[in-house]
Parts: sequence; structure tokens; C-alpha cells
Amino acid sequence: MIGWLKGEIQHRDQRRSRNLVLIGCGGIGYEVYLVQRDWQTLSTGKVHEFWIHQVVSADSLQLFGFLQVAERDLFRELIQVSGVGPQAGLSLLDACKPNELVRALVHSDINTLCRAKGVGKRTAERLALELRTRLVDSDGSIDPDLNQVDSVPPDLIATLETLGYETHEIQSALQRLSSIGGPQDGDDDDAWLRACIKLMSFLGP
Repeated sequence: MIGWLKGEIQHRDQRRSRNLVLIGCGGIGYEVYLVQRDWQTLSTGKVHEFWIHQVVSADSLQLFGFLQVAERDLFRELIQVSGVGPQAGLSLLDACKPNELVRALVHSDINTLCRAKGVGKRTAERLALELRTRLVDSDGSIDPDLNQVDSVPPDLIATLETLGYETHEIQSALQRLSSIGGPQDGDDDDAWLRACIKLMSFLGP
């Protein structure tokens, strides 16, 4: 099973409501479906890494990619619910940022869940019913790994790569910053950038 890919974006494509990139890895091109907000931030010629969920059926093999492992894990929770396939899972993540989606599931916010294309009231109710207990810790708080996914500014990784930092360095710094709730001097993009650079300088190569 393919669980992670790192490679150069060779091509970006939209097919109906689906957003894809072609990733070149070791002489092989992998077509990967993305949520739209991630697709919009990526450009050809850049190297990125993706956490992958692989779907194998009788006549196809599909790859769904995510910039954050916690978002992939949330996607996997969604598609375990009866009647929710991979495209519906992407639609939910397109309609709501991950934090918003988790809160909607935990609090049974049916109206928010129904914003996703192809998700009706019955499906939304089933999602909330089945996932609420899985997304909440025993003390009643939302799983912190799922609750911090969308706090990172979307252009931050690309900016740091332009400055010459390696993807694995950036991901490690972001995970550490997210685990403490973000930079301590503010929530704007510049605060995240300064905090990441400072942390990577401290950690070294």
C-alpha cells in the first residue's frame, strides 16, 4: 500500500469537480486527488510530500493525498461511515476546514455538514452519530491531533521551500509548533514564518 509520496509536481488538472496533480517519483508519475484548497496552493516544478490514502477496486486504483497526516486520518474516519465514499470525503473536507468539520461532527451540526456536495441530511446525521465518539477523547475534549490541522497558513510551506529549507525540516517544525498551539507571538503568517525559521535554526539539519 502507498502511504506517502514525495516528488515534483509535473502537472495539475481539474476533471469536473475533481482536483488532481501528477507527482513524479523515481521515474514514475502518480495521479493524486487533492482537496481544492491544497490543489490551489501547489504549482508545477515544486517538490512536495503527501500523506496518501490508497483505494483499490476491481477496475481502478486511486490515490488521495493530503499535506497533513492528521487530515488524511480524518478523511479515513469519514469514509469508514456507511454510504460515504472517497469523493464524498473530499467534498466534506472541501466544504469545511478540518477544525470546522471536526466540530460539526462532534456537535452534530447537520447544516454545516450538508454544505458538502452530495451530502444530504440522512448522511450528515449518520456521520455525526458514528464519528462523534471516535473524535472525542475520554475526557470529552476533541482529539488534539485532529483539532490542529488547519491552523498552519496555506502558503507557509511553499515560502519556506523557496528560502531553501527541505520539506522534512519544515514538516518537523510545523508539527512541533502545532503541538504547542502555534507561534507564541501571534497567529498571522509572518509569526508562523519567523517561528519556523527560528525552530529549524535551533534544531539544525
